[in-house]
Amino acid sequence: MFDSKIAIVLRDDLPVWQKLNVTAFLTSGIVAQFPQIIGEAYRDRAGNRYNPMSIQPVIVLSTDGATLGTIHRRALERGVTASAYVEEMFATGHDIANRSVFAEFGPDDAKIVGIALRAEKKLVDKITKGARMHA
Repeated sequence: MFDSKIAIVLRDDLPVWQKLNVTAFLTSGIVAQFPQIIGEAYRDRAGNRYNPMSIQPVIVLSTDGATLGTIHRRALERGVTASAYVEEMFATGHDIANRSVFAEFGPDDAKIVGIALRAEKKLVDKITKGARMHA
């Protein structure tokens, strides 16, 4: 049904609350980059309206920090714009501080704890090779 794939890859040693937090932030980046993936609003039987959500499934993977760094590098090498979250962002409290701390690191020294991308299915599979389904 879709020729593209959305994948979120999380560092496997994060506490659950951090995995959930990072997943939410990374997903928002994908939606900002590809607003066309948002469907129609939901309505329940009583007519209450709910926010629209993605029409495309999202796969959540996990891996160790070294492999996550490799996945980050592969995305950059292939020109795939990704959402990325660095460990230091957990200590900030708002967007300006997040972007400020993010800018302190480059691809070689960033402690990436999560990355999300959307691209052609085979390309996403190549980039995320080594990660496994999140348990």
